[in-house]
Amino acid sequence: MNTRAGLTPWPTVFAERYRAEGLWQGRSLGEVFVEAAGRHADGVALVDDEVTLTYADLLDRADACAARLLDLGIAPDDRVVVQLPNHWTFVVLTLACLRAGVVPVMALPAHREHELRHLVEASEAVALVSPDTLRDFDHRRLSCALRETSPTLRHVIVLADADAALPDDVERLLPLCASSDESTRGRTLPTPDADSVAVFLLSGGTTGLPKLIARTHDDYLCNIVLTSPPTAIGADTVYLATLPMGHNFPLACPGILGTLFAGGTVVPLGSPRPERAFAAIRQHGVTHTAAVPAVVASWLDHAGAVGVDALRTLRVLQVGGARLADELAERAVRDLPGTLQQVFGMAEGLINVTRLDDPVEAIVSTQGRPVSVHDELRVVDEATGMPVPDGEPGVLLTRGPYTPRGYYDAPEANARSFTPDGFYITGDIVRLRPDGNLVVEGRSKDMINRGGENISAEEVENLVYGLTSVRLAAAVAMPHDTLGETVCLFAVLHDGHELDLGTVRAHFDASGVAAFKRPDHLVTVDELPLTKVGKIDKKALREMLAAELTASGKVP
Repeated sequence: MNTRAGLTPWPTVFAERYRAEGLWQGRSLGEVFVEAAGRHADGVALVDDEVTLTYADLLDRADACAARLLDLGIAPDDRVVVQLPNHWTFVVLTLACLRAGVVPVMALPAHREHELRHLVEASEAVALVSPDTLRDFDHRRLSCALRETSPTLRHVIVLADADAALPDDVERLLPLCASSDESTRGRTLPTPDADSVAVFLLSGGTTGLPKLIARTHDDYLCNIVLTSPPTAIGADTVYLATLPMGHNFPLACPGILGTLFAGGTVVPLGSPRPERAFAAIRQHGVTHTAAVPAVVASWLDHAGAVGVDALRTLRVLQVGGARLADELAERAVRDLPGTLQQVFGMAEGLINVTRLDDPVEAIVSTQGRPVSVHDELRVVDEATGMPVPDGEPGVLLTRGPYTPRGYYDAPEANARSFTPDGFYITGDIVRLRPDGNLVVEGRSKDMINRGGENISAEEVENLVYGLTSVRLAAAVAMPHDTLGETVCLFAVLHDGHELDLGTVRAHFDASGVAAFKRPDHLVTVDELPLTKVGKIDKKALREMLAAELTASGKVP
């Protein structure tokens, strides 16, 4: 298999510039980890409920695992779909792949047959690594069924208890991740080229199957290096990974890899539930973590009930994955220890962050600015593609040293998602402020057109958070026979609270908001549906609304 055949390369003039500027270092991610392990051999690299590994231990296990993968017949440039929970073996296996030049395809534990079959086929994967069972789902059975029908999938590797009975044709992950032995000690491993694919990430969004994002060693190391200083990651960092570890945000922004390259400690945690997260932060002295807005809301509620003593070591709380409403940002700044850092980025490349020394107003009200002066931004009119006036909302386009020029082996998607001169069309509606910070107004497909007036769903949601009864909010377009679309608000309320549409509209009026932005329909729900990466699933909400309108006979 030739991974490069499906890549869209950076033009030579850009590649030469990025190398000359030192943005691309010509080193593999595995080499960088070896250097970090040499500097911090006795430091604690990885700790969870099962193991505590020093850097020397982690390197030993990663190299032993790399050798064992090669002994299985998994060769450099082969693809391995990795569907693991937040567990120490995820880190060992990922580092092993990076050391051997095997390419991990980062699936999510929530994926099922539909998504996994697509990932195996799209990547031509030779192996699938999954839990045995997780949350009452039989992953091993699914993996074996996929192997039966896949022309490329040869190996099923499962994370299972030592006493679990497994078929002979299923490999166990724990022995692969064990310390070195006579058969693996001192083995010479292949060194992947810096411009070869290091990892496949998955595209976001709520429609269609994910596209593969090929991140090279050069560009992904650039991603990690550029995001590390604004987050103050260092050798004394203790990073709590609560988001799915295969997602770009906790993996490399700077996340797990950034922490390991700096000599810090990674703490995997299988759930972001506040009881578990607060306990882990207290136990391990966590200094940095990342969360999505829904998690922040639950943490704020829990902190209000039990206090924040467990969080006293927390220095940086990164929040991304979706726009953090100003009201929640204000509460996080006021009520939680450490510094809030808003993160707005994408697995396709561009990362923006608020700086730790930014004014509170910028931390609360913006989603930050690019981590590099080499990130190029355009804000354009969705209809014409022409630049919008400064400060006006438009679609964000970007290119740069860690933003690939196309999805892997997807020419049709590339024609839709990239401009001829190589800018990635993010689909995000943003405003660029004079201070360089971006304000995310929503998604281009998440705009509500009410009688010709465009309404940002994000703006509506932000206003709704001014109501003390609302814990979470999401606005979507509702079909209307004359106006085209009106605003439907879904709301999750705090316990013991009630809310009606009249109260919402009165709040909008009192806030001095244009009347056309007021919600026209209110649905209160116990929880909002989430995508597999923890974002509010607007597609599912639109489907719920359509079903309600059909049942009531109100379909326009």
